[in-house]
Amino acid sequence: MTAPDSGMASVQKAFALLDVIAADPRGATAKDISTELGMPLPSVYRLLQTLVASEHVVHLRGQRRYGLGYKVHALDLSLRRQVGTPVTVRRAVRELHVSADAAAYFAVYRGDAIVVAHVVDSLRRPRIDPLDFGFTDAAHATAFGKILLSRMDDHEVADYLGRHGMRPLTERTLSTPEELAQELGRVRSEGIAVEREEFVPGASCLAAPVVDAAGRTLGSVAVSLRPEDFERRHRSIAPVLRGAADRVGRALRAAEGCPAGPPAG
Repeated sequence: MTAPDSGMASVQKAFALLDVIAADPRGATAKDISTELGMPLPSVYRLLQTLVASEHVVHLRGQRRYGLGYKVHALDLSLRRQVGTPVTVRRAVRELHVSADAAAYFAVYRGDAIVVAHVVDSLRRPRIDPLDFGFTDAAHATAFGKILLSRMDDHEVADYLGRHGMRPLTERTLSTPEELAQELGRVRSEGIAVEREEFVPGASCLAAPVVDAAGRTLGSVAVSLRPEDFERRHRSIAPVLRGAADRVGRALRAAEGCPAGPPAG
């Protein structure tokens, strides 16, 4: 018989434990983790001991808490290298920021995950918090998430929602699969995704797909603005955004087989 804390079950528990520690800037106590995960304290301590030894977790003895270790930072750096954004793509996103006069984003799709790979903003046109490198959440409530979902068939979307849900983030967030299906149909027909304060209040977004030579969607480019600016300008920004998506797609195709530069926030 397999021990309860061995094999895949143990790996899943270790990741869940890391999520609990990461959720609080102060870290977490063993009791916090036990309560949050419904896991016996002895099992928590065994996993913590293993993760401390591997340096993925650090024991903050003076606070009687556990925090993330430097190995987690090393994983973040590795992800940034793997998702590395070519210089030509970064240049195209910066040009989009200037020409659209809006915060500009480039997101890549890794399977059914969204990774924000590059953001260009300014004090006048700040990025949406928390849309920074590595953000992967809330596909149903973001413009580049809707682009990703629009490339899936109905069964794939249902499977995605079954795994990720449709958490309401604002009073404007789409709340049912039926509403989302109607929205995705519009995205497919227009080739542009719109999000009006569905992710965070006070910000609206527009996104366009980035495709490869075979027409497969690799990711998307997006812009965000304050709602009053967005309503006034989004129609004029749409062709600028489509042009940027085309330039990014061509830049990615040209960069195939060439080393990518590090992503910049």
